[in-house]
Amino acid sequence: MYDIIGDVHGYSALLKDLLKKMDYKREGDFFYHPERKVIFVGDFINRGPDTLETMKIIRTMVERGSAYAVLGNHEINALYYSLKDKKGHHLTKKWSRLHLDLNSVLSEFVNYPSLWENYIKWLRTLPLFLDLGPIRVVHACWKNENIKLLKKEMDEDILKRSFLKQVSKNNSEMSSAFWETCKGVDFRLPKDLLVYDKNGLPHRSFRSKWWINPEGKTFREISFESRFKLPSYTIPKEIVRFREPYAKDNPIIFFGHYCLQGSSNIISDNLCCLDSCVYRKGNLTAYRWSGEKKLKEKNIV
Repeated sequence: MYDIIGDVHGYSALLKDLLKKMDYKREGDFFYHPERKVIFVGDFINRGPDTLETMKIIRTMVERGSAYAVLGNHEINALYYSLKDKKGHHLTKKWSRLHLDLNSVLSEFVNYPSLWENYIKWLRTLPLFLDLGPIRVVHACWKNENIKLLKKEMDEDILKRSFLKQVSKNNSEMSSAFWETCKGVDFRLPKDLLVYDKNGLPHRSFRSKWWINPEGKTFREISFESRFKLPSYTIPKEIVRFREPYAKDNPIIFFGHYCLQGSSNIISDNLCCLDSCVYRKGNLTAYRWSGEKKLKEKNIV
């Protein structure tokens, strides 16, 4: 049975409190349960105060068999910032921006470059998703066609530099499948429409509900975005395409990424978002799954 934990973002103290609350035993940095395992949904690094300690806890649990972990977009960003080709060039031209995005975690490792490299190598061994039969775990988006393509093209043991370099070009079906899996599906607004957030900043895209078909829906109905409200009028058919909905009889999916505030983590009987926005003074959240085919609110911790 599994305890699926949402985005930790370097808040090691909250992680230890949550594990203790769920009756996990502790031996140094190792946490374990005699009957259960943890699954981390990704984004366990960056933003918070203790990424180094958080990574140590999660890595120890994974390597000693008391947990699984999938990669989130923050871990992917760390890989792209750190990995270089044979000529010493960064795999992406966006490496300087990634440095800014990863500032909090890089500052923790500034005096430990060899340790950082060691953790980068470990991150490359983690999967993008887990399919465990009755449940599935992914950081941001599960689309069957994406998962099928990734299973076919990715090495099961390590994210190779050649694969990451190919994905960074952003001009292939593989690249789209990779980024949607760890970052979700962004809906692009038409050029004559801007949406402003509460800080007055304009946006031309927003995170959307990847599990529904957007045809015939309003912008607000398909938005899965915590920063601003979308218009409540129907999306013009000229700018929307059919998307295969996630069927109600499909396995349960646990995911993170979306920074939910003030709403239920359980979206439907088989969809659960466990990112409760810990870095914006929210909660660190887990779901205790014990074989049920429909999600239960009482199992949220």
